[in-house]
Amino acid sequence: MNDPFLFGQIAAANALSDIYAMGGRPVTCLNLMAFPSGKLPTEVLNQIVAGALSKITEAGAVLAGGHTIEDEEPKFGLAVNGLVHPERYWANNTARPGDALILTKPIGSGVLFNANIKGWVSPGAMETCIGHLTTLNRSACEVLKGFAISAATDVTGFGLAGHAFEMARGAGVTLKIAMAQLPIMPEALEMYRRGVTTGVNAHNRHMVNEGIVFEGDWPDWHREILYDPQTSGGLLVAVDSEQRDAVLQALHQAGVASARHVGAVATGDNGGGLRLV
Repeated sequence: MNDPFLFGQIAAANALSDIYAMGGRPVTCLNLMAFPSGKLPTEVLNQIVAGALSKITEAGAVLAGGHTIEDEEPKFGLAVNGLVHPERYWANNTARPGDALILTKPIGSGVLFNANIKGWVSPGAMETCIGHLTTLNRSACEVLKGFAISAATDVTGFGLAGHAFEMARGAGVTLKIAMAQLPIMPEALEMYRRGVTTGVNAHNRHMVNEGIVFEGDWPDWHREILYDPQTSGGLLVAVDSEQRDAVLQALHQAGVASARHVGAVATGDNGGGLRLV
């Protein structure tokens, strides 16, 4: 990414999502930066921190300081502290059979960034992708707090399949996910069809291989979207099925326009896993 301000925004949104996935509120943040001062001007560092600060402020948190070390490659992240009520904490291993599954952001950012290096992604599709990545999960979290959320996780580097598998195995349930209902970023599937992938897809696929079943006749390139590593991805939540429509309506009214019902929780087989239908 050539825009350090955007880089800082995306990195901060990604770091803040862990707190939102627990149903919490971020309070303080520390910048963690590795920077090659002999290769890049100080202004780049300043812009990264400025971008992060814009998202920290938007989240209602404060920047309490940070640490910077010299390194050959720029790296940036945040250590985030937050608060959550001990009786209203969302875990990722407590999904219940009968729950509905809702995903709040589309997937596909990993392959789009790689394909963009080749110049294959249209400006409009890339702009849409960055818009999702710089959007905090704050609004989604605040809406979801008003409903009976059984379990939640944010979808990041392990891809939708990896994080969903962790949720399934933790609760000993099966997550039935409807491929056709998944929200997917524009042109992401086309990039997989053209042969683009990421350096993480193979690892994510291997991680869930023993517990994933495809019931539909989906080509291999289409299946890859499940393993696509996300940065600043959305929340995957299990919610009481009777509240599904009300949750979606509330999310859409709050501006979380990409939120979709993507499946359901069923009784687990062999310790739990994923079933793609």
